[in-house]
Amino acid sequence: MTNWEADMEAPFDNKKRVRNPLVPIGALITAAVLTAGLISFRQGNSQLGQKLMRARVVVQGATVALMVGTAYYYGEQFPKFPGL
Repeated sequence: MTNWEADMEAPFDNKKRVRNPLVPIGALITAAVLTAGLISFRQGNSQLGQKLMRARVVVQGATVALMVGTAYYYGEQFPKFPGL
């Protein structure tokens, strides 16, 4: 590792690295539902495709909520801004 890479890694050594296994699973489910919906549209079954697109929005929202919740739970204290 070069000196530049060591300097770039130094600020991240002290941070708590947390992985949420549910986020990649949610992303894969979102991609699967999206793919199934697009296939349904291509085959002419627009009613099923529309339901799958709505399901994709729900799954995608849940994945984003997991990401935000994990960041909030494991994150550092947010700075207090005066006047807010």
